[in-house]
Amino acid sequence: MAEGHEEETPLLDELEQGSWPSFVTEIKRMAERNEAARDLLGQLELSYKDKVTHWKHGGIVGVKGYGGGVIGRYSDCADRFPAVNAFHTFRVNQPAGWFYTTKALRELCDIWEKHGSGLTNFHGSTGDIILLGTTTENIQPCFDALTGDAGFDLGGSGSDLRTPSCCVGPARCEYSCIDTLDLCDDLTRTFQDELHRPRWPYKFKVKIAGCPNDCVASIARSDLPIIGTWRDSLRIDQGAVRQYVADGLDIKADVVDRCPTRALEWDGAKLDVRPEDCVRCMHCINRMPKAIQPGVQRGATVLIGGKAPIVKSALLSWVIVPFMPVTPPYTELKELMQKIWDWWDENAHTRERIGELIDRLGMKSFLNACGLKPTPQMVFRPRSNPYFF
Repeated sequence: MAEGHEEETPLLDELEQGSWPSFVTEIKRMAERNEAARDLLGQLELSYKDKVTHWKHGGIVGVKGYGGGVIGRYSDCADRFPAVNAFHTFRVNQPAGWFYTTKALRELCDIWEKHGSGLTNFHGSTGDIILLGTTTENIQPCFDALTGDAGFDLGGSGSDLRTPSCCVGPARCEYSCIDTLDLCDDLTRTFQDELHRPRWPYKFKVKIAGCPNDCVASIARSDLPIIGTWRDSLRIDQGAVRQYVADGLDIKADVVDRCPTRALEWDGAKLDVRPEDCVRCMHCINRMPKAIQPGVQRGATVLIGGKAPIVKSALLSWVIVPFMPVTPPYTELKELMQKIWDWWDENAHTRERIGELIDRLGMKSFLNACGLKPTPQMVFRPRSNPYFF
């Protein structure tokens, strides 16, 4: 697209008509002063019209010393939209919990407007800051600026450890059972080599949730979910429970009857819990936060194998450690992670996630290799066919 020329974009214009903010509006704002954003609008319109993407296979691009962090993207209609001939994406490692100062955000945006399209995504589904669109020549200068005085680093891409991410944890959430922020930062710094140098069969994601509400959806979106929990009983303030009832809460219908394991009992004056039946679903806590709190013996449940459907179907994670103390320097957790990676690296096919490998070789092989003992939490349901072993 010639500089200063704007093509008609009737299909993209439709995406601005709803009640929600539109990415099209943001691209148009940037297109007023950036040629790459202007050509991006034209190519997107063409993609909607042709009903196919006009991005070619990414190829390999990167910065010195790193194998991941930059995703190559090239246009297949560069003759028509030359400013997006190369439109590479940076994944920038986000701070734990996505906390920023305004100074850091301004510096980041200034760097990106100088070296790229100015378009950002806060944040990608992996958790990283996504900087959308730069040329091959600008990759190294942009990286140097990011990692210099700005103090940022690249995240993961390709067959490596993807950028660990976590919920806001104890910074803003009263339910958090572990320090998600410190754990995420510690794991990121410890495993820098695995993050920056792709050498595994495929990608490996770690997401950390402070409590079983799992606000980062780790159980479905990560290979190694780490979910804060408690080992002892719920703490119940009976006076606060009675106040909820006095204020109109139908405690039997809304709380007791909705407990998935029937662990709660209400006699009209007192709410009791059977700790051995509680599965930490958080429903009663969410419904009566002033009356019920997590226990005091806190740690994390460690799971394995969550993923979206790519090679095989989507998987939810299996529990492998029902309760693990999680305190610095996190030695037990780190040693387990390295055992998992060793077994996966030794046995997986190319592009086979850890959950798919466990599905293929069996949980028994995985547990033996990692030195873990079977526990009841690993069983989905009791065996119903006596002739199947």
